[in-house]
Amino acid sequence: MLGANDGIVSTASLLLGVASSGASRAAILTAGVAGLVAGALSMAAGEYVSVSSQRDAETADLAVERRELRDDPAGELRELTGIYQRRGLSAELAGEVADALTRHGALEAHARDELGLEEPRRARPLQAAQASALAFSAGAALPVLAVAIAPAAARVAVTVIVTLAALTALGDLGARLGGAPRLPATVRVVVWGAIAMAVTAAIGALVGGVT
Repeated sequence: MLGANDGIVSTASLLLGVASSGASRAAILTAGVAGLVAGALSMAAGEYVSVSSQRDAETADLAVERRELRDDPAGELRELTGIYQRRGLSAELAGEVADALTRHGALEAHARDELGLEEPRRARPLQAAQASALAFSAGAALPVLAVAIAPAAARVAVTVIVTLAALTALGDLGARLGGAPRLPATVRVVVWGAIAMAVTAAIGALVGGVT
């Protein structure tokens, strides 16, 4: 949702800024496509770096845990028992559970219950990068298509309408998925998107007038 919002707002603002400068349709579309590609790649690169750092931290934590299990298995068993006791199990039951899980897979048990790391939820840099790039591209494609399809006299108005409609839909959807109040969330997304477009358009018109 955030990636799509970023794609819509940043690309629509870019298009309106270029259009307000008096540029031709070809120049506007070129800027829009360039903004779409650059934004998607930037999102992918940033997400990859960020999630890779998280993955590195997880790998380092597992290495420490593996070493502790090798050097002090009895101490690690007591630590795991204590974790289950703090979660509400009796001392006897906690010991039985810790012993059974240690025999089944000590590192897996400590990774899950001590470190909070489960394999299905581990950080995946490539997956995160692909998702961010696709989300941004999907959002950015809307204003680019609006400019490409709309007649010259109406391209700015159509772009604004399409962008605000898309932001309204995404704001409402995001609020519903997150269980938040729908109206405030939607208004917040739409208002800040409109401000971003208005400011960029004004700067584009100013630069176009000067140059």
